[in-house]
Amino acid sequence: MDYLLTEEQKMARDMARRFADNELKPIADRLDREHTHSPEVLQQLGEMGIMGVAVPEEYGGGGMDYVSYSLIVTEISRACGGTGTIVAAHNSLYCYPVLKFGTEEQKQKFLQPCASGRSVGCYALTEADAGSDPAALRTTARLDGDSWVINGEKKFISNGNISDYCVFAAVTDKAKGYKGISQFVCDLRETPGFKVGRVEEKLGINASGTAELVFEDARVPKDAILGEPGAGLRQMLETLDSGRISIASQALGIGRAVLEESIEYAKTRVQFGKPIAEFQAIQWKLADMATQLDAAALLIWRAAWLEDHDMRFEMEAAMAKMYASDAAMHAALEGVQILGGYGYVRDYPMERHFRDVKITQIYEGTNEIQRLVIARNILGKRG
Repeated sequence: MDYLLTEEQKMARDMARRFADNELKPIADRLDREHTHSPEVLQQLGEMGIMGVAVPEEYGGGGMDYVSYSLIVTEISRACGGTGTIVAAHNSLYCYPVLKFGTEEQKQKFLQPCASGRSVGCYALTEADAGSDPAALRTTARLDGDSWVINGEKKFISNGNISDYCVFAAVTDKAKGYKGISQFVCDLRETPGFKVGRVEEKLGINASGTAELVFEDARVPKDAILGEPGAGLRQMLETLDSGRISIASQALGIGRAVLEESIEYAKTRVQFGKPIAEFQAIQWKLADMATQLDAAALLIWRAAWLEDHDMRFEMEAAMAKMYASDAAMHAALEGVQILGGYGYVRDYPMERHFRDVKITQIYEGTNEIQRLVIARNILGKRG
């Protein structure tokens, strides 16, 4: 499908692919086993412009488009799903809202260090009782002189354990419901009353940390708010729309790793005197996996193209995220089946892919929520 890409997009993809194959893939199993990330890898990614792919160069980013970003996330995730999570959350959930909604001063202070790769950012929305329903947010922000006083706990925050910077959502006016939610950006190191809570033990994406963020009478400056008070929900939804393209890309990358390893195994595993790749039952599994993953790629590129051209892409991003994650999950199920017993043991990376891919059906909006978004659009209820 290369003919659909520009030369610049191909160069971005190939750059990420070489790095993923040569530097990241050889250490992916160790990162998963040790439940850790590689600071050296993140530094190298920063130097390549990958920690700020779509951020203009004037703010330290790579100055690339969103199609290139999707290609890069796919390649990184093909080598290591957990590192793909770090890159996706940092770019889509932190850099994006600061670039899109921040003032010039905020961009200089909070975007440049992260887009250049010197620091990592995170996005704190989810709470114990607020996932798909942002109206259930309990974290509050109360203006007190020149500061906002923040109280609340955020759950399941990707990069939360390694981030210096954070965009977070809080209720500034409870009486206004959805219209009383605002977003803030801060340097966590300069936020008294903040601490990192529990770091979760997870099924997969173990190369990325998922943490609880605790604000206890924490104080951020009055000018930490992104945009106007009460604009948080609109900002949040737009951020998540963009982020869903990156999660679709992550799922696609893991799915392609599954397909590549399934093909390699099927060609070399001999049963009944011939490679299992010659059996129709295996061929059909591989054919379905390849077709579904290619279809996912086209949905992702369409959504990213629309974003690049400042066109509405809410439904298209939801379709891409839903379909790509379902396709990749199906591929992982079949990949384990093709490898049989070897697909179930840690000597082969297939079981890691199986564990890593599941989260793509859940975070940044479950696939049930994506179906609601799609239905709302096709029934003419677009907001």
